[in-house]
Amino acid sequence: MVSDQQFADIVETRARRPEIIAELARSRKRRSEFDDGRPLFLITADDAARANLQIGAYPVALGDRKRLLDRLTSVLANPDVDGLIATPDIVGDLLLLGALDDKLVVGSMNRSGLAGSTWEVDDRFTGYDPSAIATANLDGGKMTLRLDWKDAGTNEALVSCAGAITALGRSQMAALVEPLPVFRDAGRARVANDPDGLIRAISVAGGLGAVSDHTWLKIPMVRDMAPVVGATSMPVLIGGGDPGVDRDEAVARWVEALALPQVRGILAGRSLLFPADGDVDRAVVAVGEALGR
Repeated sequence: MVSDQQFADIVETRARRPEIIAELARSRKRRSEFDDGRPLFLITADDAARANLQIGAYPVALGDRKRLLDRLTSVLANPDVDGLIATPDIVGDLLLLGALDDKLVVGSMNRSGLAGSTWEVDDRFTGYDPSAIATANLDGGKMTLRLDWKDAGTNEALVSCAGAITALGRSQMAALVEPLPVFRDAGRARVANDPDGLIRAISVAGGLGAVSDHTWLKIPMVRDMAPVVGATSMPVLIGGGDPGVDRDEAVARWVEALALPQVRGILAGRSLLFPADGDVDRAVVAVGEALGR
C-alpha cells in the first residue's frame, strides 16, 4: 500500500530535489540478463500517457496516480513478476518508492498517438528515446507501430521506429516493437486482430532498422497463435492480463501459446492491475500459473 505520506514525499521530492530520481536510476540494481531462460512476466503501465484512462465503466480510472502506484508496487513486489514497461513519470515515481530493484524496466517511447485523436496513427516519439534509456540505466525501449494503409501518418511511425530500433540495437539494448494492423471505425483506430493482418504487420516490423539483433515483438493474443508467430524468428511477448470469468480457459490458451518457441513471455496491463472482479492477486497467480511459476 502506498501511504499518503509516501505519495506526499514523491510530490515533495519532484518539486524540491528532482535530481534524486536520476541518482536512483543510475544506482538501481539491474537483472544480469533480459531473458534468463524463464518465460517473462512484464506489467505495462503506459496507457495513461496515451489518454487510455478508462477501466470498465469508469472513463478516467487510471487518472488516480496514487491508486495506480499502489497497484503497481503491489504487483511488482510479487517475485513472479519480472518487471514493467512504463513512461518516465511512472518510472520516476516507482524509483522513489524503491520498487524497481532486480526488475526489468523498459521505457515506453512513442505516446503521441492519443486515443481518439485525428492523428492517432501518426505516433511520434514523445517519451523515452534511446539515449535517455541508456542514461536512465533501463533495460530496453518499447514502441508501438500501428499500420493503417489508408493513413499517411503510418509512414512517419515506420521511419521513427526504424531509427529507434537501430539505436537500441547498436547499444545492445532490447527494442520491443508492437506491430498492430489498424482501421478507422467511427473515428477511432481499431486493431484488426485477424491472423493475416497480424502476419503482415509482424513481417513489416521484423524488417525495420539497420540491425535486428535485439528486436523483440509484442503481439496480441489471438485464437490461433501458431501461424501468427510463425511469421518471425524474433522473440515474442504476448498480450495477457485479466483471465476473466473463465480462468481455466485463459490459462490453457496462454500455456498453448507459450509452447511455441518464439513466445518468451506474457505482458499484462490495466486489465490485470484493475481486474473486473477486483482480485489483483488472483489475476497475477493465473498468469504465473500459465508461465509455470
